[in-house]
Amino acid sequence: MSRFDSGAAGPSQRQLRVGELIRHAIAEVFTSGRMVDPDLDGTIITVPEVRMSPDLRQATVLIMPLGGRDQTKVIAGLERNKKWLRGQVAKRVNLKFAAELAFRLDTRYEDDDRINAVLKEPDVAKDLGEDGDE
Repeated sequence: MSRFDSGAAGPSQRQLRVGELIRHAIAEVFTSGRMVDPDLDGTIITVPEVRMSPDLRQATVLIMPLGGRDQTKVIAGLERNKKWLRGQVAKRVNLKFAAELAFRLDTRYEDDDRINAVLKEPDVAKDLGEDGDE
């Protein structure tokens, strides 16, 4: 495997470390209350994960508004403030390049619920046998 091959091995330690630094920086900006946008006023936003590209120039920020309300409005507000947020992250995280930010909703919990529902369907449970509850 070359060093540029993302492969199936998953993210490198550096990608994980930088993603965590950026996650903390974005969370700090959100809690400071300095972002002025009508769609984001009074909205508590959780940042569970930041996924970095192998070259560390792209950061996909997974977000979830508290209670899952106004998701499209929150994404739109973050997209409008993307440049400002990038500058704030660049001030807090010392990297050669400031990563481009892309905001996505964190749907992992809904995906888990959907998968569990499918696994409990009678046709699927029959194929899994008696030990399908693991």
